[in-house]
Amino acid sequence: MAVSNETRVTEFILLGLSSDPDLQIVFFVQFLVMYLLAVAGNLLIIIAIYVDSQLHTPMYFLLSNLSFIDLSFATVTVPKFLVNVLKERKTINFSDCIAQVFFLHLLGGTECFHLSLMAYDRYVAICNPLRYTTIMNRRACLLLVVSIWAAGFVHAFAQVFPSTLLTFCGPNEIDHFFCDVLPLSFLACSSTFVTDTLAMINSGLIALSCFLVVSISYAYIISSVLKIRSAEGRQKTFSTCASHILVVTLFFGPSVFIYLRPSVTFSGDKMVAVFYAIVTPVLNPCIYTLRNKKVKRAMKKLGSRNISFLKKQIK
Repeated sequence: MAVSNETRVTEFILLGLSSDPDLQIVFFVQFLVMYLLAVAGNLLIIIAIYVDSQLHTPMYFLLSNLSFIDLSFATVTVPKFLVNVLKERKTINFSDCIAQVFFLHLLGGTECFHLSLMAYDRYVAICNPLRYTTIMNRRACLLLVVSIWAAGFVHAFAQVFPSTLLTFCGPNEIDHFFCDVLPLSFLACSSTFVTDTLAMINSGLIALSCFLVVSISYAYIISSVLKIRSAEGRQKTFSTCASHILVVTLFFGPSVFIYLRPSVTFSGDKMVAVFYAIVTPVLNPCIYTLRNKKVKRAMKKLGSRNISFLKKQIK
C-alpha cells in the first residue's frame, strides 16, 4: 500500500465516446467534418468583417471576437480527440490534460462574458441610439474585450489551480473525450470536496451574473422595441436580436447542465459536451450569416475577390 500511495499518475487514458471500433470511425468522420466546418465558417466571418470596412462597427467587432472564441474552443478539444481515435493507446499526459482544462475554461468563461457584452451592446444600440457611438466607441470596445478575456483568465485559473493540488495515484481512465474539472476530480485519491465546491461556486456565480446581464438587457430591449410604431422597424430589430438570443440559449443550456449541479455523472454528459465543444461552434456562424444580410454581402464580396484573384493567377 505504501508503494501504491506514493505512485503518481503521469498520464491519463481518455475513453472517448465509445469503445466500439466501428462507432469510433463514425465519430471520427463526423467530428472531422464538423471541425472543418467550424474552422471554415468562423474564419470566413473573421476575414469578411476585417476586409469589409462597412462592418467595422462595435457589433461586428464583437461578432468577429465570438467567432475567434468558437474557433479556438473547438481546436482545444477536437484535434486531440481525432488523433486519439487513430491511436491504440488514447493517452494524454498530466500537463497537457491540465492545459486543456485551463484553455477550455478560459474560452468558455470568456464566451460567457462576451455574450453578456454583446447583449449590453444591443441594449445601448436600441435603447440609447443617440449615445451609442459615444458609449461604444473603438477604445471602449477594446477595453471591454480585453476585460472579458482577463476575467476569463481569472475564471480558468480559479478552476484549474485547485485541480493541480489534488493527488492522482489510482485509476487513470477518464470517461470522456477531453479533460475537464469534474472527470478529473472523480480520479483523485485525495478529498475533492473543496475543489468541487469552489468549481461549482465559481461557475455558478459567473453563469448567474452573465444570465442576469443578458436577461435585464433583453427585458429593456423588448420593452423599447414594443414602443416602435413601425411594424417593419420592430421586425428588423427583433430579427437582429433573435440571432443573439438563440446563441445565448445554445451556450447556457449545456453549460448549466454540466457545471451547475452536484458532481455526479450522467449518461448524457458526453453528448452534452459534444454539443458545446463542436456543434455550437459550427452553428454560430450559420445563425449569424443566415440572418444577417451585411455579413452575407461581405462574404459574397470576399468570394468574388478570391475568384477574380484566381482567374488572374491562371491567366
